[in-house]
Amino acid sequence: MQIQSVKKLNFRSYVITEGDTRAPNRAMLRAVGFRDQDFSKPICGVASAYSTITPCNSGIRILEEAAINGIYEAGGMPQVFGTITISDGISMGTEGMKYSLVSREVIADAIETVCNGQRMDGVLAIGGCDKNMPGALIAMARLNIPSIFVYGGTILPGYYNGKELNIVSVFEAVGEFNAGKISREEFLEIERKACPGPGSCGGMYTANTMSSAIEAMGMSLPGSSTMPAVASEKERSAFESGEALVNLIKNQITPSMIMTRKAFENAIAVVMAIGGSTNAVLHLLAIAHAMGVPLTIDDFEKIARKVPHIADMKPSGKYLAVHLHQYGGIPKIMKILLEAGLIHGDCLTVTGKTIEENLKHIDAKIPENQDVIYPLDKPLYPRGHLVILKGNLAPGGAVAKISGVKNFSITGPAKVYNSEEECMEAILSNKIQEGDVVVIRYEGPKGGPGMREMLAPTSALVGKGLGDKVGLITDGRFSGGTYGMVVGHVSPEAAVGGPIALIRDGDLITIDASKNELNVHLTEEELEARKKEWTPPEPRYKKGVLYKYYKLVGSAEFGAVTDAD
Repeated sequence: MQIQSVKKLNFRSYVITEGDTRAPNRAMLRAVGFRDQDFSKPICGVASAYSTITPCNSGIRILEEAAINGIYEAGGMPQVFGTITISDGISMGTEGMKYSLVSREVIADAIETVCNGQRMDGVLAIGGCDKNMPGALIAMARLNIPSIFVYGGTILPGYYNGKELNIVSVFEAVGEFNAGKISREEFLEIERKACPGPGSCGGMYTANTMSSAIEAMGMSLPGSSTMPAVASEKERSAFESGEALVNLIKNQITPSMIMTRKAFENAIAVVMAIGGSTNAVLHLLAIAHAMGVPLTIDDFEKIARKVPHIADMKPSGKYLAVHLHQYGGIPKIMKILLEAGLIHGDCLTVTGKTIEENLKHIDAKIPENQDVIYPLDKPLYPRGHLVILKGNLAPGGAVAKISGVKNFSITGPAKVYNSEEECMEAILSNKIQEGDVVVIRYEGPKGGPGMREMLAPTSALVGKGLGDKVGLITDGRFSGGTYGMVVGHVSPEAAVGGPIALIRDGDLITIDASKNELNVHLTEEELEARKKEWTPPEPRYKKGVLYKYYKLVGSAEFGAVTDAD
């Protein structure tokens, strides 16, 4: 399906006319380079998350310039503005991590504010780190002006002693060093060589998961979501994205025409096939909320039961996004799913064509002599790796990731901690034993506030050899780099009196991914009695952005959004 061009568009109504009232507006634009003939061109916002805060975003400047040139070549007028980023990897395990999910809302608010305030005709957003992508997509959904996303690209692997490294290698090395399994020099060499240059964390962690989901939804160019940040094809793709934005504006193709219910189903199917991050649940729910598309946490379970897990990606598997890219990337995965009837081919995309049209020349055959992509009839797992759990501990739902998990069920005594720091101290002090179920609470959207990721505790458990021997539940989140019998997004959270707030040390807890259950072995009467004794905690912050977030944020089961009724 090819959209026909709209013949007459009066983009910003800045065309020079005799006696018009837009002269002051034009005078300001002349100061930034506009000429008479430019006022009849579409004005294209370029929302750039370039920064040197994180390797995820440090290579974006060259993509920014390429996108600007693409817009110029296609007949548009680019206007560049900056937005923020938080490095999850750098803030992980600290108070700073509380600002990570908050940054998703700040990014969305910033892009919405500038594009509406400046009356942009369309927007191209460039981002790298985890929250850049959902933040940009939330803004695009709210604005509903022609939009396209450009991913900053994935990092190349580091190497030490002939072994590939990535950022999770360092987190796990903490546990290994603490357990006496590696020397200090080996530990420092892993740290020195894990991240060799620009790009987002290399496995199928949150950044690469969300870039893949955005491509699957049709909001970025085909093949762009797994490109290495330093590859020349990434720069070409940014240029072509600039051209594509102008085409979207001329044809008035808006996000509401692309981000439909079917498009979200496609994104979820791809996330399941590639073994993506649990954070995809949170972010896709939030984007759908912004777009007004009905989507619930239960939809992830429905799709997971139909779509096999076919890509052997880290953290639980062997390969990085650059390896998947070598064998066809997300277009290859989508073509395999399309031919099996597992995604919708009639969804419109930013190319102006449908998914099926974009994939027309992609071969669905599984590449030979490789074990990155598996056939649908011989998958890594017969169902998607993300499991939605419910029960008396999570009546609103919780999310587990079963890829790499040997035992889908565990029952054990609770070890309860009211913060990530408390839990981390217990792990490093050898207070966690095989068979325990670790509970980290008051780390949810309101309780943190900010719903920190628990990569440091989970990686430390893996490093100590307990990854398959303990369970862990939290009302916080997990990094895309986490694996093991871990359950996050437990809803309602502890800070609002959810059942997770009522658990005590020694209570028996059962996590059963095969039955979609998360339960504490207590009667309703006992839980009610404890609820009467529970008192809400004082907010940890009384002013500033975290206090505002605490006041506004909703439950994780609805995407932890800040603008719900």
